[in-house]
Amino acid sequence: MGVLNVTPDSFSDGGDFDEPRSALDRVRAMIDEGADIIDVGGESTRPGSAEVHVEDELARVMPVLDALRGEIDWPVSIDTYKAIVARAAVDAGADIINDIWGLQRDPDMARVASDTGAAVILMHNRTEADASIDIVADVLNFLKRSLDIAADAGIRPDSIVLDPGIGFGKTWQQSIEVIAHLPDLAALGLPILLGASRKSFIGRLLGIETPKDRLNGTLAAHLAGAATGARIIRAHDIKAHREALDVFDAIRNAE
Repeated sequence: MGVLNVTPDSFSDGGDFDEPRSALDRVRAMIDEGADIIDVGGESTRPGSAEVHVEDELARVMPVLDALRGEIDWPVSIDTYKAIVARAAVDAGADIINDIWGLQRDPDMARVASDTGAAVILMHNRTEADASIDIVADVLNFLKRSLDIAADAGIRPDSIVLDPGIGFGKTWQQSIEVIAHLPDLAALGLPILLGASRKSFIGRLLGIETPKDRLNGTLAAHLAGAATGARIIRAHDIKAHREALDVFDAIRNAE
């Protein structure tokens, strides 16, 4: 899954692709490099970022989605926790709703997913990190609640992906712990998405402040996740990931 942030303030690539033409060029490049899904987001969710009004988020993502629909036929997800944005995006051609609050923030989100038939990515989140909790248990309990909400809304299980939410409401040590325990999440029987790309835990661990300089650590985290249950990798650096995962799969399949 290739990341396309059409935002002025995302932690890694804010302002790089916030115009439809530059966004389209980036999508084409990611597809050429091996992206299977394009994830479009119009609101930065980095720690400390301000919430974006629905109208502003729509103004950012809809021109890009409309341009994609007219020129590129490729699976697209909309990265939003707002039901209004999700519905508009699916109406414009998005196939997947990527909700960083796992249907637990906007009470209308589950109904939108059910009504539209879009696939959903349910991510674990917390309003703030708490180093004292059992983070793996917290992830599991949160996502089980999300699955109950999905079931009540009539969302098909075969259209659901789970995301442990690396870097969201977690200390940097807890993000590492969650990746190490992905088999616990895989036991729920649904595909897992892992998005550790350029995240702060890598910077803390390696002493690298600039997010775009965290590729090596990102690849290590994602390959570790692929080995322990992740089936979708959400990343900024597509070519490097495609090559690394192709080698990983060749070795795993030769066993």
